[in-house]
Amino acid sequence: MLRPERMSKVSVTGTKNVVEDVIDVTHDQRVLHLSDYDGSIEGFDAGSPLEGADAASEKLVTVRSLINILDVTEEDAGPARIVTDEALEGEFESVRQRVNELDDERAAVENDLEAIDERIAAAEPFVSLGIDLDLLWGYDTLDVVVGEGDTDAVGHALADAGSIRSYELYTEGDVFAAVAYPESNAPEDALSEALVGLDVERYEVPEEEGSPADYLERLEHRKQQLKSDLESVESDLRSLRLEHAGFLLAAEEKLSIEVQKAEAPLSFATTEHAFFAEGWIPTRDYESYASALKDALGERIEVEELERAAYEPPEHEVGHGEQEAVADGGRTDRPPVVQDNPKVAEPFEMLVRVINRPNYFDLDPTLILFLTFPVFYGFMIGDVGYGILYTAVGWLMYTRLDSDALAALGGVAVISGLATVVFGILYGEVFGFHLISEYVWAGHPPLHKGLMPAEGEWARLWLVVSVLAALLHLTLGYAIDTYKRLRHGAWEALTEGASWAILMVGLWVWIFSRAMESAKPELLFTSLSGQPLGFTGFSPMVGWAALAVGLVGYALLIYAEGAIGAVEGALNSLTHVLSYTRLAAVMLAKGGMAFVVNLLFFGAYQTHGEFHFMLNHGWSHVQSTHPEATLMFGGLVHGPIAAVVGGVVIFVLGHALVLALGVTSAGLQAVRLEYVEFFGKFYEGGGEKYEPFGHQRTYTTQD
Repeated sequence: MLRPERMSKVSVTGTKNVVEDVIDVTHDQRVLHLSDYDGSIEGFDAGSPLEGADAASEKLVTVRSLINILDVTEEDAGPARIVTDEALEGEFESVRQRVNELDDERAAVENDLEAIDERIAAAEPFVSLGIDLDLLWGYDTLDVVVGEGDTDAVGHALADAGSIRSYELYTEGDVFAAVAYPESNAPEDALSEALVGLDVERYEVPEEEGSPADYLERLEHRKQQLKSDLESVESDLRSLRLEHAGFLLAAEEKLSIEVQKAEAPLSFATTEHAFFAEGWIPTRDYESYASALKDALGERIEVEELERAAYEPPEHEVGHGEQEAVADGGRTDRPPVVQDNPKVAEPFEMLVRVINRPNYFDLDPTLILFLTFPVFYGFMIGDVGYGILYTAVGWLMYTRLDSDALAALGGVAVISGLATVVFGILYGEVFGFHLISEYVWAGHPPLHKGLMPAEGEWARLWLVVSVLAALLHLTLGYAIDTYKRLRHGAWEALTEGASWAILMVGLWVWIFSRAMESAKPELLFTSLSGQPLGFTGFSPMVGWAALAVGLVGYALLIYAEGAIGAVEGALNSLTHVLSYTRLAAVMLAKGGMAFVVNLLFFGAYQTHGEFHFMLNHGWSHVQSTHPEATLMFGGLVHGPIAAVVGGVVIFVLGHALVLALGVTSAGLQAVRLEYVEFFGKFYEGGGEKYEPFGHQRTYTTQD
């Protein structure tokens, strides 16, 4: 579970006359991850695609274009079918021609619609002006300009223009039509020159007859015709989609398989008469794969398990994923990764891959993430109501969403929501109310969040518990790193791995000891003093001894990493542990927010160090039954109708906000602890995804 599936490196050798048969069997088995030939074998060259690869690729591009044009989706597929070569020549060609014709027609209509819209927009100023269009164009001796701007400035400019003998200015709001009779010796564009420098937008006059309103009506009518034409084309395309979608999806799948098979030899090493292919296969699948090839081809091919990859990297591989050139001039060929985790933990593989896919020689932290992340999340939220909602939303995501990543995130939400419910039961809370505490635990739940004055010691306890959780979590990370470094020798494991844990644990044992007790916060010795632990601090002798051991670890760290190790070791041993106190801080913050929302709506009073919501009665009733009580807030629900309405809004939106912040705050804080504090101690990543040669048929069948 902490390791990926065991992989074997396999070779297949044979003559070229069986290469297509080998490809067919390998494709059907869907277990071999092909390795690209690197040119390192003398006398062998990289292979060439099979005959027909280019034609299949071109046809595949065309099919995908048709699928895009028709907006075909998997819901349109229908039953799986056999697609023959004759269908790809006949039915495909007729569909292609018809779809392309309709697509061209649709493009032409859309272009005409765009042009009509532009003409309609340009005609609107003329409508407001109200002058017949044929009066605004076609003159030999008159200049006409129609535009929009400051009409007073236009009038002044025309009056001052020496090149204009006379003019008329027609206006409607900011829209104007200027008609000018230039002087005989005036330039051809005298009217335009007169308007130079003015903030005027000029409009091109349509060469049409009649009133602008009639012209606009004709344009609108033409637009409706074009819309009708477009709808007719769209209807024809929809009909084609319904009729041929299943065929196109099946053709796309068939051609994808043909192209995949035809291009497979590009990964092979070949000579004039023979070929040699290598790849990785899960060890458990090797026998069945070899048997399938032998059953199909007999002695014409040779299948060999070249190596069964160990989980330790080869000697020539440098640490942290780097690779050296090997003796034959090639590169080390890392096995691809198939993560091997229990079904319930698989959604957390997505969270690991957000950082990077585990490499084959690394430990897969998915299972650890599955065991710790929900605990962190549930501890911080700890409410049955919120937990049920998280679980419900996560289940919908897990079962309804097509995206593998989002579905996995839904699975994480389900498990984290269940953990939230468990902690909520232990805290006795439902949406911030202590209903479970009252009806299940008789007012005394096993755990308290520490929000009430009488429970203040619980808040201090959670800070200490957060530190203890950090020490366990981080020590596990350092232990994994130490284990990994053992492959390079015990000394490296001690100096560059274990030294960090030795320093951290030694320092914190000293902190939890009574050595220099007066300089330390009291909560270190009182938070765990009750039953059953009864811990009041380690003795000074244990503390000083632990500190001495920690300093030994510090010295080893400095020896291995120098000044950087000295600075990082001193800081990380404190800051990375204290970073986990965010668990307690977020838990108190989220509990406090839920409490405030309920306080505003129902109101609450305090008595004997405890808060009580006024769910059934107002303050006057509380005063008569609990004269010692102190009012915290009267509650909007106990006020006038306007206050009740406002209270309902606050109640709903407030709890929705707390619910959302549970994801953005508690979720992100838990993720941060995993990624930064924990993964940072040992995780490398950089694994290659296992992609077996083959295709999962969805729309086609060979039977």
